[in-house]
Amino acid sequence: MSPHSLGPGSVRSAAEVNEEIRALWLRAGGSLSAQERAEYELLVVEWAAAIRGEIIEAA
Repeated sequence: MSPHSLGPGSVRSAAEVNEEIRALWLRAGGSLSAQERAEYELLVVEWAAAIRGEIIEAA
């Protein structure tokens, strides 16, 4: 997981994860290294889980 991720059982909002994704792209200047790509992929999975959780909560 990302070095900024919270510990097991901790859940960040989709907005928080999205902000980290945006920051990653800004730091990378639009071109991700292999390490950044791996971090990005983990963040996208975390973001999708957060979105699902928010949708379920809203229902």
